[in-house]
Amino acid sequence: MRTNRIQNCTKWLALWWHHFFLLWSTIDGQTRYSITEELKQGSVVGNLAKDLGLGLSEIFDRKLHVASEAGEQYFSVDAGKGELVVNDRIDREALCGQSASCVLPLQVVIEDPLQLFRVEVDIQDINDNAPRFPSNEITLEIAESTVVGVHFPLESAIDPDVGSNSLKSYTLSKDECFTIRVKEVAGGRKVPELILAKVLDREKKAVHKLLLTALDGGSPVRSGTAQITISVLDINDNVPAFEKTSYKVSVSENAVEGALIVQTKATDMDDGQNGEIEYSFGAHTSDAMMSTFIIDHISGTIFLKGKLDFEANANYELDISAKDKGIPRMEGHCTVHVEVIDVNDNAPEIILTSHPKPVREDSPNGTVVALISARDLDSGDNGKVRLQLPKTSQFALKPSFSHNYALVTSGPLDREKVSEYNIEITATDSGSPPLSSRKIIPVTITDVNDNAPVFTQKTYHVYLKENGVPGAILYSVSASDLDFGENAKVSYSILDSKVQDVSVSSYVYINSDNGSIYSMHSFDYEKLKVFQIQVQAKDQGSPSLSSNATVHVFILDQNDNAPAVIYPSSAAMGSLSHQRMPRSAKAGHLVTKVTAVDADSGHNAWLSYRLAEATDASLFTVNLYTGEVRTKRAVSEQDDSSQRLLIEIKDDGEPIQSSTVTVSIILEDGLHEPILDLRHKAAEPSKKTGRITLYLILSLASVSVLSLLTFFILAVKCIRNSRSSSTCCMRRTDSDDYKNPNRNLQIQLNTDGPIKYVEVLGGDMLSQSQSFRSCMSPMSEYSDFTLIKPSSTTDFKEVISVLDASLPDSTWTFESQQVSLCAGSIICISLSYWMRGQCCEPIAWEAVQRDLLPPPSILLTVDAFKHWD
Repeated sequence: MRTNRIQNCTKWLALWWHHFFLLWSTIDGQTRYSITEELKQGSVVGNLAKDLGLGLSEIFDRKLHVASEAGEQYFSVDAGKGELVVNDRIDREALCGQSASCVLPLQVVIEDPLQLFRVEVDIQDINDNAPRFPSNEITLEIAESTVVGVHFPLESAIDPDVGSNSLKSYTLSKDECFTIRVKEVAGGRKVPELILAKVLDREKKAVHKLLLTALDGGSPVRSGTAQITISVLDINDNVPAFEKTSYKVSVSENAVEGALIVQTKATDMDDGQNGEIEYSFGAHTSDAMMSTFIIDHISGTIFLKGKLDFEANANYELDISAKDKGIPRMEGHCTVHVEVIDVNDNAPEIILTSHPKPVREDSPNGTVVALISARDLDSGDNGKVRLQLPKTSQFALKPSFSHNYALVTSGPLDREKVSEYNIEITATDSGSPPLSSRKIIPVTITDVNDNAPVFTQKTYHVYLKENGVPGAILYSVSASDLDFGENAKVSYSILDSKVQDVSVSSYVYINSDNGSIYSMHSFDYEKLKVFQIQVQAKDQGSPSLSSNATVHVFILDQNDNAPAVIYPSSAAMGSLSHQRMPRSAKAGHLVTKVTAVDADSGHNAWLSYRLAEATDASLFTVNLYTGEVRTKRAVSEQDDSSQRLLIEIKDDGEPIQSSTVTVSIILEDGLHEPILDLRHKAAEPSKKTGRITLYLILSLASVSVLSLLTFFILAVKCIRNSRSSSTCCMRRTDSDDYKNPNRNLQIQLNTDGPIKYVEVLGGDMLSQSQSFRSCMSPMSEYSDFTLIKPSSTTDFKEVISVLDASLPDSTWTFESQQVSLCAGSIICISLSYWMRGQCCEPIAWEAVQRDLLPPPSILLTVDAFKHWD
C-alpha cells in the first residue's frame, strides 16, 4: 500500500512538472487572443505590433504577414495601426464542431531578417444555434401490456453550440401516462427517454400525442421541438433484452472490409413469433455509420463494411435495435462503442512557411534562407516527424519551436560553380514502418564580384605594315569574366606608357566595349620598329576588378625609300662624278665603285647595280651586286678620252625604288697611278697606308679572337639545348638564356626571297637605339656582317654630307675613301673567308649580348678587304 502511494506521488509530481514546463514554453513563445465567433469583418482581435514588441514602421518595412495553418485566411493585419483584425466570417461550429476547445493557430512571419511568431486565437462560442431534432415527428408503438417504468429511448436533439450554449434539458408536454428522463451517455451526450408512468389502456385512449422540447443553456434560451405520436398496441407484452446495455470494442483503422467488429445478443421471453428477434441499427443511425458498418439481422453480428480513418473519426457509437416478430413488435436497444486505433498511414507533410530568398554567394554560415514546418496527421509516435538534408548539402535545418525550422546556410557558396540549389528535404515519422516524404526547395545564389576579367592570352603579338591608313584596326583583344550581370561587363582601356618619350595614347586608342585597338596615325618602320601596349580589362562590379595584358606591336617594313648613293657623291663635285683612268688599262681594270644604301630593311634594302647608259657600252661593265665599275676590254686609241656612264641602283622591293648616278671618266695618257686592288696597293709601303694597314690588322685580329670566343660559347649552349633544337640559328624569346635585362635586346629572323638576314634590336625596345644585321645571300660572292643605326636617328643625307666633307680634294680615290671611313669611326668588318657558310646570326647575337661588339654606326659593306687573307 505504501509503495502504491509513493508511485502515485511520483506520477503526480512528474505530471505537474510536465504541465509547468509546457505552460512556461507557451507563455515564452506564443501570443494568445480570445474572441467570440461571428464577429463582423474588421473587428479588432488585439494589438499585434504591441504584443510582439514591434514598431508600426517595422510592419511595413519588414513585410509582416499572417499565415493560417487552417488554410482559410480569417485574419489580417492593419499595417497602419498594427492591429490583428477579423478578415472573414468565423463559424466556430464549422471550424471545430463539438470540440470544447477551438483554437486557431496563426504564424506571423516577418522578413529582413526572417522571424516567426506563433499566435493562437481562441474562438469562443455564442448561442447562435437552437437545438433541433433529426425528425420533427416521432412515431412509437407501445403495447398496452407494457409494464410501468419501461424506458423508450428517443432521438436526441442536436445543438452545434458547446459549453453553456449546448443542449441542457428536455421537457415533455403534460400526459398522465408518460414522463421524460434525460440520460447522459458517453461523450456527454444527453439522450431523452420516454418512461411509461401508468399502464396503458387502449380502450380508453388508443393514441397519445406528446410535444418534446429540447432546451439549451444559452441566454436567451433557444429550443427545438418534435411531435411524438404513440400508438397503443395490444398483445406481445415482453421486450427483447440485450445481455449488455453497452458494448465496447477497439478496431485498427487498417482493418480490412468484412472484419468482425462485435457480436451482440438479445433474448425475448415470449414464445413463437413474439420471441423471434431481428437485429438492426437504430432508426436514427446516420448514413455515414451505415456505410461503414453492417449488421447481420439474424445473429446480431456487426461487420466492417467500409474503410476506417482515425484522422477523420476516432470513435463511433452505434444504436442497435432488437425487435421481435410479435404483434405489436417489441424492441430492445443497446449501444456499441467502437474505438478506432491509429496506424501509421499518413506520410509527414513539409510546409513552406516563407518562400526562399536569393542568397549572396558570400553569405556567412547561418544565413536564413527560408522558414519551413512539418506535420503528420497521425498520433503518438506515428505523428513524430524528423527532417533531414543530404549529407553533402551546403545548407542546414535549425529547429525553432513546434515542428518549425529555419533553413540556413552551412557551407561556402560559389555561384560560378552552382548558381541554383534544389534542396531536397526528407521528412520521416517515427511509426513502424516509418513513412517519409520529400520536398524540393529551389534556392538561387546571387552573384558577387569575386572574379577578375581574364584575357584569352597574357601576351599578344601584332604585325603591322608601315604607312597604314590612320584609324585602321590593329588587333582585337578579348577578356571574359566568370561573374554575372554588371560584374561580368568588361570595359577595355590602355594604360599610360611612353613610346619614344611620347604617350602611347597618341599612337593608338582602344574601343572600350569590344577591345578593338585602332591606330591614331600611320607608322614609319624606319622611325619605329616595335612598341608595346598595356591593355587593362575592368569589370563593372563594386569594387571593380581588373587584369592586364601586353600587346607587342611589330612594324613591318614597306619599300618606301629609294636607294641613296654614298659614293661617288655628286654633291661635292657637281652634277657629275669625275674619275681618271689611264689609256693603258687592260680588261677587268677597276675604274671606281658605286656604293649606295637603302633606309629600308630586308629584301627592300637589297640593292643591284646596272649600267643604264654609256658613251661606249662595250668598254665598261658594272657588277650587279657590288657596284664595281670595270673595263670589259682594253682601252684603244680610238676610244674617246671622255666617257660618261649613267648607273642605275634599284632595290629588290615591291614596287621597285631606284636612283641614278652619273660618272664621268677621263682617259689620260701617261697616268701611272691607277686605282689598284688593295693587295697591290698594300705592296707599296708608305707611312699613311702602313698605319691604316696596322689598324686594320689589329681590328681584324681582335674581331677574330672575339668571334672564336663567341663560337665556343655558342657551341656550349647549342649542346645544352640540343634536345629542344637541332640548329644554332634560332629565334630567342625574352625568357631564353640570351636575355640581358640591361640591353633589352630582341632578335628577328627574316627570310626575304633569296636573302636571309637576322636583325638584332638592341637597347631600349621603345627607343630603338641600335640594331645589328647579319646577311647571307647566295647572290653575293661574300657574306658581310653589317652594323647599322636606325634611320630614325640618322638621316642618310647627313651621312652623305659627312662623307663628302671627309673628301680631301677632287683627286680622292677609293683608297683614300677607305681611310676616311675608318677614321670616322665607321667599323668595317669583312668575314668573307673564315665565316662563309657558318651560322653568323648567333655570333652576332652573342657578340652583342656580351658587349663584344662596339656601338654600331651606319651601314658598311666593304668588299675591298677581300684580298686580306
